[in-house]
Amino acid sequence: MPVRLWIDVEDLFEYARGNKRPSGIQRLAFEIYRGMQERLGDSGLVQFVRHDVPRNSFRTVAWSEVADLFEALTDLAPAPTPALPSGITPRPPARRFMGKWLHRLAPSLRPLVINAVLAQSEASRAWGTVASAISYGIRYRLARFLRPSRHTAVHQCLDTEPVSSVPDAFAEHSSPGDVLLVLGSPWSHPDYAALVSGQRERGLRFALLVYDLIPIRRPEWCDRGLVRLFRDWFQTVLPLCDVVFAISRATATDVEIYARDSGVKLPSRVQSIPIGAGFGSAPSSNASVKHALPSAGSYALFVSTIEARKNHMLLFRIWRRLLEDMAADQVPTLVFAGRIGWMVGDLMHQIANTDHLNGKLVVIEDPTDAELAALYRGCLFTLFPSLYEGWGLPVTESLSFGKPCIISNQTSLPEAGGALARIFDPDNLHDAYQVIRQTIEDRAGLARWEAQVRRDFRPVPWSATVDAILVGLRFSVDNAPDRACAESRHEPQTLRAAPVHTS
Repeated sequence: MPVRLWIDVEDLFEYARGNKRPSGIQRLAFEIYRGMQERLGDSGLVQFVRHDVPRNSFRTVAWSEVADLFEALTDLAPAPTPALPSGITPRPPARRFMGKWLHRLAPSLRPLVINAVLAQSEASRAWGTVASAISYGIRYRLARFLRPSRHTAVHQCLDTEPVSSVPDAFAEHSSPGDVLLVLGSPWSHPDYAALVSGQRERGLRFALLVYDLIPIRRPEWCDRGLVRLFRDWFQTVLPLCDVVFAISRATATDVEIYARDSGVKLPSRVQSIPIGAGFGSAPSSNASVKHALPSAGSYALFVSTIEARKNHMLLFRIWRRLLEDMAADQVPTLVFAGRIGWMVGDLMHQIANTDHLNGKLVVIEDPTDAELAALYRGCLFTLFPSLYEGWGLPVTESLSFGKPCIISNQTSLPEAGGALARIFDPDNLHDAYQVIRQTIEDRAGLARWEAQVRRDFRPVPWSATVDAILVGLRFSVDNAPDRACAESRHEPQTLRAAPVHTS
C-alpha cells in the first residue's frame, strides 16, 4: 500500500474568516500546497484535509476548494476606484466628510477627535481578531463537549463509524506509515496536540514546518494573547514531531536551542528547506486594482504588515531626516504596502500628524497581487528593516522582480538577500541612514546594482521547496513508496542543496 501525505489546511480557512488578504505564512504555505498538488495530485498520494470536529480527526477537502479560497484572498474585486493623480492614495467618502467636519472644530479639539478615531479603528481590528479566535474555540469546545468520553464503549463504537453515510477518504484510506504534514499556522486550535496524538496512535507520522519562534524568542513584539497561545501550542506539539522542517537556518537553530533548553529530544536535526522566490504565478491582466499607485521611478518600497517588529518606525525617522537634509524633490516617496497590524498606534499617529511627511510617505493598505507586482516593478529599490524574521519573503520577491533590496542584518534576512542585498544594523539609525542616503544619491550606482540583480539572481522555484520536503520525509514520488523507509524516522535526514542565488 503506498504511503500518502495528508496536508492539514484548516488554518487557511480559519484565517480567511477574519482577514482580507494573506500574510507571508499563508502565501508560502499555499505555494507548497500548489507544488505538492502539481507533483502528486494525479497519483492520489497527496490529500488535503480539514478538521473533523465531532471525531477529533480530519476529513478530506478538494484541492479546488483550497485553490478557490486562496484566489479569493489574493484577487478581491472591489468597486472600481476613480483615477487620481499619481502618488495619491484615495480617501473614502466617509474620511473626506470627516476631514471637512474637523476643520469646523476649534483647533484645540481636532487632535482629540483624531486620536479618538484612530483608537476606535485599532479597537475594531482587535475585536475582530478576538471574535474570530473565540468563534474558533467555541466550535471546538462545543463539539468536544457533545462528543462522548474517549473512554466509554459508546465512543469506541462511534470512532469506527463514519461521520456521515459516506465514509471520508481520510478515515477510510489513512494508514500507518502515512504522513500528517502541517505547513501552515494551526496554533489557534484549542488542543492541537490531542488532534495529532490521535493520529500518531494510529501509526501516522507527524511532520511540521516551523516559520519562526518570535512569540517565544521576542515576545515584546507580539500580542500578549498570541504569546500565550503560541507557547502552549509549540511546547505540546514539538515533542510529537517525527520530522521538523524550518524555513531558514536561523529558524532551525532557534528550534534546536528551544528543544535543548526545554528538554525535548528531537528525532533528528531540524531541516532548513530552500524557499521559493516571489509569486508562484503572475497576476492576471484583469486582476483587481483598487489604489492609485505612485509613478514608476519615484519611490522606495517596503512590503510588509505594518507592525512594531517590522521596524517601519526606523524608516519613518530616516525619511524625516532625509527631508531635513536634502531637497524634497531629491528624496523618493516612501511607500508602505501592507495591512495595518498591531503595536503601531504611535507610528500611525506620527504619520498622520506630519501629513504623511508632507506627502512623501504613502500607505497602501491591503494591496492586491496586481498592485504588489506593479509596485515592485516601478520602485527604485526596496527596503526590509525588520528586527526579527523567520525568512523574509519580500526580500526574495524584490530580487525576483530585479529590484535591489536594502535589508536588516538580523536573523534570517542575510540568508534571503545573500550577496545581492545591502545590509545595515537596524539598531543603528546612523548606519541605516548612511546606507539609504548613499543609495538615493548615487543613481548611477543604483542602476549598476539593479543590473547586477537582474543578471545574477537565480530564483528558487517552489518545486525545489517541494523536493526538499519530500526528500526530508524520505517520500518516494512513484506509486509504490517504500513504507519501511518511510517508518525509519529516527535516522538523520539529508537534503539536496539548493542555493538561494549565485553572484
